[in-house]
Parts: sequence; structure tokens; C-alpha cells
Amino acid sequence: MTSDCVLIAGVDEVGRGPLAGPVVTAAVILDPNNPIEGLMDSKALSEKKREALEPQIKAKALAWAIGRCEVEEIDHHNILQATMIAMQRAVAGLQVKPSKVLVDGNRSPEFGCPAEAIVKGDQTEPAICAASILAKVCRDQEMVEMDAIYPGYGLAKHKGYPTKQHIEALQQQGVTEIHRRSFAPVRKLL
Repeated sequence: MTSDCVLIAGVDEVGRGPLAGPVVTAAVILDPNNPIEGLMDSKALSEKKREALEPQIKAKALAWAIGRCEVEEIDHHNILQATMIAMQRAVAGLQVKPSKVLVDGNRSPEFGCPAEAIVKGDQTEPAICAASILAKVCRDQEMVEMDAIYPGYGLAKHKGYPTKQHIEALQQQGVTEIHRRSFAPVRKLL
């Protein structure tokens, strides 16, 4: 690496809206000499395509890391602050230190280096697209695992989001330890 090389880390989150599970973030520094075909916002890709891109990103990126905040932290801080903390954890986990961080959204936490928040950055910045894919695949897989531990809530299907099925399951089966107590639909049932 030459000293004039700018290392851009893209950062994105998944899981701000669900009633259950962690908020998961990823930070990715792509290798300009090792491009990855098909990078897009994770929401614009099929599950199969995301799962095909995830190992490519991990193999070809200069660095990548996952950050997260658990349900207890979300309930303690609030979802926005927990998301910022998870983003900081992802960037801190990178094996290569970025010279700049690009965050999907309208705000950015402090990373100890220049950072820029880009609204809809997951549609324009390849590093943010890569981060969105890693975060989404990670969280989705975890919710599938949680579905086996907490059957009947439909977590594998809706990934913890407040669907009609999820709300009805909460009303019938009650609140589990993976549910966010600070979120109104859950709080009302306690």
C-alpha cells in the first residue's frame, strides 16, 4: 500500500425496525484491484444472490468486520444510539484502518477518522452495498437460528419485523428474551 492510497470503508446496518434480535452492522473496505460483480443494496437483491455475494465479499475485500448491539443494549440506549455503537464496533473491528468512512444514512458516529453520511449510499457506493449485504446475511441467518429456539413466532420468515403474524404470535405466546422491550408493540404486552 502506498501512503497516497485512500482506504474507504463502507458501513451499513440491518435491523433497526424489528421487534426482536440485535441490530447488525458491517464495515467493508473493498480492494480496487479485485472487483466484485453484482454489488447492489442488499434490499434490491434476492436472498439467493446475497448469499452468493457474501463469501465473495469476505474473500475479496481488503477488510471486513461485523458490529452489533444486542437487545439489552438497544433497550438501554435506544435504537439510534445502539446503531451508532454497532457501526463504531464494525469499523473498530477492521484489520485495516480506513482513511475515510462512508455511512449509509443521514448521520454518522465518530470513528476517529473522517466520515460522511450519505442518504441512499447503499444505492451509489459499492463499499456500502457490500456492507449492507454482509450485515443482512448475518442477521437473517441469526434470525433463522432464533426461529428454531423460539418456534411459533415466524422469525425465519419475517426476521423479527412487526408483521401481523409476529404481533399475533407475541399476543398468543408472550414476549421472549430476544424481544426489544423498549419497542411499543412489545412494551404494550408487558
